[in-house]
Amino acid sequence: MIDRANKPEKTSLDMAGQVGAKAARKLQAQRNPTPGVWFGLGLMGVIGWSVVVPTLLGAALGLWLDRHYPGGHSWTLALMAAGLVLGCFNAWVWVTKEDAAMGYDRENHDDRP
Repeated sequence: MIDRANKPEKTSLDMAGQVGAKAARKLQAQRNPTPGVWFGLGLMGVIGWSVVVPTLLGAALGLWLDRHYPGGHSWTLALMAAGLVLGCFNAWVWVTKEDAAMGYDRENHDDRP
């Protein structure tokens, strides 16, 4: 004979907890669908523009300064490099913030048992 007194049986509370966890996972998946290819391409575009725009603005300002205030050094090169550094920093901050938000979402809203 099998001794059932030593083995815990699944109670209705255990089953209700499992069903609740599965329902919460389904609701979470509906609220936050898995990003697709277009999301990735859009993300690359946003990051690219966040680097390109400050670089081009720096180059344009540098060209204007070189035409109106010629000197021994190139304002175009200096401001283009400054714009590139500023754009890269901007993209890094944005990506870090998005990564932290996605990590927070995974840690705090994942109701897996």
